Amino acid sequence: MAATLKDVANRAGVSTSAVSRAFTDGASVSVKMRRKVEKAAAELGYSPNFLARSLTTRRTKLIGLVSNNFHNPIFLEVFDLFTRSLQDRGLRPLLVNLSNETDPENSVRMLHQYSVDGVIVASSTLPPMFSKAFRDKKIPVVNTFGRYFSSPEVHVVGIDNIAAGRMAARELVACGYTDVAFLGGPQSATSTQDRLKGFQEELAKHPGVSHRHSFADAYSFKAGRAAMLELAKRDLAQAYFCGDDVLSIGALSALKDVGRNVPEDVGIIGFNDMEMASWENIALTTIRQPIKQIITSSVELMVAMLDDPERYPEARLFPCEVVTRATLRARPEAIT
Repeated sequence: MAATLKDVANRAGVSTSAVSRAFTDGASVSVKMRRKVEKAAAELGYSPNFLARSLTTRRTKLIGLVSNNFHNPIFLEVFDLFTRSLQDRGLRPLLVNLSNETDPENSVRMLHQYSVDGVIVASSTLPPMFSKAFRDKKIPVVNTFGRYFSSPEVHVVGIDNIAAGRMAARELVACGYTDVAFLGGPQSATSTQDRLKGFQEELAKHPGVSHRHSFADAYSFKAGRAAMLELAKRDLAQAYFCGDDVLSIGALSALKDVGRNVPEDVGIIGFNDMEMASWENIALTTIRQPIKQIITSSVELMVAMLDDPERYPEARLFPCEVVTRATLRARPEAIT
């Protein structure tokens, strides 16, 4: 039989309420009392039941970690960082898959059933109404990788995707390309829309550079490969800004199959700088999104909201940078 709170109290020679206080963060209990209780608990192999305690404290320490991009390898890194960061703060992540979900109320009902203390929506493709649905139900929410607004309705942590699109366009122009294209993820995704907008805005400053755009069905290898195979049936652009690394890798696979060399025939620049992008057989030039800093900031903000649920919504943005590898030709000034 597992040891109970009463067993620990008897062993330590204290009341059950004293044991409860000793295992409650912030509770009033002396150092001597806490040590006595912890010693008795260790001898009995006792661990506090946090779920049972939540009935009294009304705090489960469960944080819903919501996403819909489970097929994208970048989210293995995202989930790893999120779960470890939340656990380091004494919180427990509850991973929720919203792939193919269209009604935010369904996800709100689901997480209400688990009595989560807060929700992190980790997605750039879920519509903003999902985060707002949690906010409307008075559930603390942070939208990580969400769309930037100067006056956000919910807390947003991520990047300025319009600025990232401009950055990609400037890099292609600097490499001397005069016929470029954008290959985005789903057209309905705000990240796709914003990266395309920035890409087009920057290229409008360069009348000597023509540009076009197209979209893949998803942020996935399969979708990127299918989209590039379709594009290869016509004249290809000199270089493509693919709105995601996994799209880029799918495009690289397609270009190899149709006999096009990268970067000699076609250049590719991706987005995210996931681990796979640096592999020697891929060596993808890409735009690095500072994922670790974004996740750390998201968790810090969630912790602050648990103490102050009425905290005014803010947008925290982090800068991106170009990581040069081998899928774009060298800038002219770099050739000696």
